Amino acid sequence: MRPDVSVVVITRDRAELLATTLGHLGALPERPPVIVVDNGSVDGSPEMVRDRYPEATVVALPVNRAAAARQIGARLAATPYVAFADDDSWWSPGGLERAVAHLDAHPTVALVAARVLVGPDERDDPTSVAMANGPLPPVSGLPGVPVGGFLACALVVRREAFLDVGGFQRAFQIGGEEALLAIDLLDAGWALHYLPDVVVHHHPATGRDPARRRRAQARNALWTAWLWRSPAVAVRATLRTMAGACGDPALAAALVDAAGGWGWVRRQRRRVPPSVEAQLRRLELAG
Repeated sequence: MRPDVSVVVITRDRAELLATTLGHLGALPERPPVIVVDNGSVDGSPEMVRDRYPEATVVALPVNRAAAARQIGARLAATPYVAFADDDSWWSPGGLERAVAHLDAHPTVALVAARVLVGPDERDDPTSVAMANGPLPPVSGLPGVPVGGFLACALVVRREAFLDVGGFQRAFQIGGEEALLAIDLLDAGWALHYLPDVVVHHHPATGRDPARRRRAQARNALWTAWLWRSPAVAVRATLRTMAGACGDPALAAALVDAAGGWGWVRRQRRRVPPSVEAQLRRLELAG
């Protein structure tokens, strides 16, 4: 039987990695519907999926929507829950079923974050380690570890809650885009949980540009602080990035990128409530 969850996979120009991911997803005992959203690939990825995995739904976008492509897939899903995967990650058998059972049993929880095992040696992703040892106190009657963040390729979310808060911010593209979504969900009154027995395998593609990713992550961290956080936190984040920029061209470029988006950030800025600010501050102090 299929659980009440669909898997949305975003991809761009990584056809062979995508084929591996779809092979793993197709072998899951849960048999979830799979929706592939292609971000303007020119390597034949959409055609490969249609040819080799006809059971999957394919959306071929004419342009790269990056992380925001996930909400396109979520809108197409006909299930109450949506799991996300990247073209180099896949869910372990039984994980989706356990995540759905948790969400069914606890209607105040919007999102289950999975444990991520990286590479052939299956080492724990540092984010998973941080979530497992998170500082937020458990809520009475709610099993699972409360968290204030997650990895986008390893989460199961209530479709309605995800779409109600707008999903992933398009301007963020890829790189630390999860932080803003986490705050949006917390601000809407939802709980976020980490479940270590829900597992995702991540085999990152080679050839990534670490400086480019560091630049995107730093820009998005600044935008997140400017959009949601108190003036003091926003100033500290800016000064910290400025200090790092002295020895890191990627951070210097991130400052320029972030400043270029100040206009839309200022128009959309709003403060998180004190209860959410306290949770975020506690997470930062523990990190």
